[in-house]
Amino acid sequence: MLHRGREGTDGSGGGELIVPMAWLYAEYIADELLRSGDLMPPTSFEFRAGRDALALTVFLSDTDGELSGIRVVTQLETWLSLTAYDQPWQEWVEDRLADLTADADPSGRTDPDLELARAAWRWLQETELLAPDLNAVPGGGAVADEDEGPKVWTPAWQLGLPLSHLAIHLF
Repeated sequence: MLHRGREGTDGSGGGELIVPMAWLYAEYIADELLRSGDLMPPTSFEFRAGRDALALTVFLSDTDGELSGIRVVTQLETWLSLTAYDQPWQEWVEDRLADLTADADPSGRTDPDLELARAAWRWLQETELLAPDLNAVPGGGAVADEDEGPKVWTPAWQLGLPLSHLAIHLF
């Protein structure tokens, strides 16, 4: 089932509304993985950061232009490796977005899937969330309550990426 076609919703392709099915499907997969992990409330900014980071991973790793529901389970290992701590995920996202932009429609029509992916990436880069400072150990000991420990402003993607990795792992 191809999702990145240039057809309208009625299949005519005559300038009607183009539904960004690839992005919406990637977002749906990310949402389901995060909800099944029950790591954050779905209404939190942290959840959105995880969902957007995972949706970008799912969308950008789809090099064949086809997100098949049956292949989701077979892609989990790929997504797990892309979101791992020691991987240059940020650079990978920027490179993939640049590649997709270079391959864009020469007629100048914008790809709605790509536009939504770019918007998600902008939000992940530009939004900062207050998170526990995992590099600080106050007084040399463990903090009893994470709300009492030191906090730092962190780009949303840096918080969402490990959350999405954990959600994949828990699935």
